[in-house]
Amino acid sequence: MKGDRGQSDRPAKRLYSLGEAAGYLGRTVGAIREIIWAGKIPIVRFDRKICLDIRDLERFIEQNKIVYSS
Repeated sequence: MKGDRGQSDRPAKRLYSLGEAAGYLGRTVGAIREIIWAGKIPIVRFDRKICLDIRDLERFIEQNKIVYSS
């Protein structure tokens, strides 16, 4: 049965508002706007609403990981 695995039939959320993206990345909305204006994360625009794709947020995280070695 579909419900046995604890998953719904609805797809996972893919687009996040600026506030949700800020919470996801642990930054302020203003900081997210600066990242967008710097061209580091693309946006999806619906009329005047700005959304961010979770895949782009994940890519941003991966691209900004730094490993320090001693």
